[in-house]
Amino acid sequence: MSRPTPGPHASRNGPQPGPRAGGSRTAEVRCAVCGTESRQARFRPVPPEGAPDLDLRPGEPLRGTMAAWLQQCPHCGYVAPEIARAHPAVIEAVGTAPFRALIADATHPPLSRRFLAYAYVLEETGALHAAAEATLQAAWAADDARKPDLARAWRGEAVALWRAGPPLDAEQTVRVVDALRRSENFEDAAATAEQLAGSHPVEAVAGVIALELRLIGLRDSGRHTVASALPPPARRPHATQSSIARRGGPGLWDRLRRLFRRDR
Repeated sequence: MSRPTPGPHASRNGPQPGPRAGGSRTAEVRCAVCGTESRQARFRPVPPEGAPDLDLRPGEPLRGTMAAWLQQCPHCGYVAPEIARAHPAVIEAVGTAPFRALIADATHPPLSRRFLAYAYVLEETGALHAAAEATLQAAWAADDARKPDLARAWRGEAVALWRAGPPLDAEQTVRVVDALRRSENFEDAAATAEQLAGSHPVEAVAGVIALELRLIGLRDSGRHTVASALPPPARRPHATQSSIARRGGPGLWDRLRRLFRRDR
């Protein structure tokens, strides 16, 4: 996917799609870019029940609702969780030739195109980690569409965006490792995992990284869940039923560590 140089802004563009969503309702929405009104779904959060993948793709029932995570203007093509809002840099980005080519590329699965378009505008605002998230979600959609070559390529792009942004925390680094492994970049995945393991991370992170290293050693590029490394306690929702896009407070892996310590 061709992208211009990121803009100077570092703010996020509205709420990020994550693992707390479910039902939706429709409403008339005015596009913040072109002013066109259209009927759009507005998502209503509910928690997932299944354990997420190692890259934190949520379990069912949320897993199957990706088509409702983003809105898209039928006139200008602007994509966001809420198209009624837009960063100032987005208006210019939506009018560029690369953006127009991206949303019209019939060789890509339609849902993947939507997430890639969102990644494009996020990158234009300078929100590189959020752009990485959206690009990874395009890979998830490619997985579902049985397009493994595209999924591998977009995981590689997500890694590049994560690394181009601010320093990564442990949670983000785990996701980088998984994206590298799933894209069959085993050498980079192993080096990144070993570096994180050597930093003496919290117990939950260490458990996931140990599993990643075993999978890398087996040249396994398949999907695995967090439950494979950290089986959830019986009769309790899985600890990763929290937002992928954290809004402050303790990180996901800290919450995991506290939960499993209580259950021992």
